[in-house]
Amino acid sequence: MDRGDDGPAGSDALRLAELLAARLCHELSGPAGTLAGAVEIARAEPESAAEALGLAAEAASALTARLRLLRAAWANGVDDLDRARLAALCTGLPRLVRVEFGALSPILPVPQRTARVLLNVLLLAAESLPKGGAVTLGEAGQDTAVILLGEGAAWPAGLTAWMADPLAAWRAIAAATPRGLQGPLTALLAHEGGIRLSFAFAAGAEAAPPLLVRFR
Repeated sequence: MDRGDDGPAGSDALRLAELLAARLCHELSGPAGTLAGAVEIARAEPESAAEALGLAAEAASALTARLRLLRAAWANGVDDLDRARLAALCTGLPRLVRVEFGALSPILPVPQRTARVLLNVLLLAAESLPKGGAVTLGEAGQDTAVILLGEGAAWPAGLTAWMADPLAAWRAIAAATPRGLQGPLTALLAHEGGIRLSFAFAAGAEAAPPLLVRFR
């Protein structure tokens, strides 16, 4: 494939569009199915209507929160973020994943070009907690540290290479499934925005070392 120094070939860009479309359909199918099923129950079983409508309202709320987060992260529908707005967007993450802001300065904002990358890092962090857990945001000098806490927590195996080399990220996208898109996509967005991502390695080997996002 013909590429520029760090850009995609036409087929790579098409593959990325296909993966995003497939991933978005997957993201929406769960809550949309729950919503449709609840409405159908309410129609067919009037005695269960109150319970079904409550379930529908919960599914609609989850769908709205997820769409708001994905629009901000994937469609660049985000401005500068302060801590309160960041916390509101994080309600679109899976319910088994909580984000802890206690160690993060309340005097943000995060600039717009970094906000998009940070949101994608949070989406990736949620995927990296297969059994749920916590994502803690803290400050480490000039960086924001993203720390995973949970059983089986682990960043994608190729993330170090993707963060170092945009061509490696494009190669990963060419071979990715929709479920494996978020890691290389996050790295590409960071390269595009000039945002440095790196790991803070401790003395011992870690499956999920703190991920550092530099935006100052």
